[in-house]
Amino acid sequence: MKLKSEFIAHRTGDESFLVPAGGSAFSGVVKGNAVLGEILARLQTDTTPEAIVKGLLEIYDADEAVIARDVDRALGELRRIGALDE
Repeated sequence: MKLKSEFIAHRTGDESFLVPAGGSAFSGVVKGNAVLGEILARLQTDTTPEAIVKGLLEIYDADEAVIARDVDRALGELRRIGALDE
């Protein structure tokens, strides 16, 4: 899976944003924290949920179950707005 080309991810400090660039049924802005920014960065290339979790575990000192839950929630929201190519 990866982020569709119709979406642009941007990070500013600890805030992350995802906006449609055109051609998307979604019209709005997704705003999140640095963790979302890391997830979006990993979705720039083809990846898996497991690889995203593994990458976040290398950065954050958190329980794997917590990170996996956060990744699952973020991917669910990205699916809901049609931002993922799967």
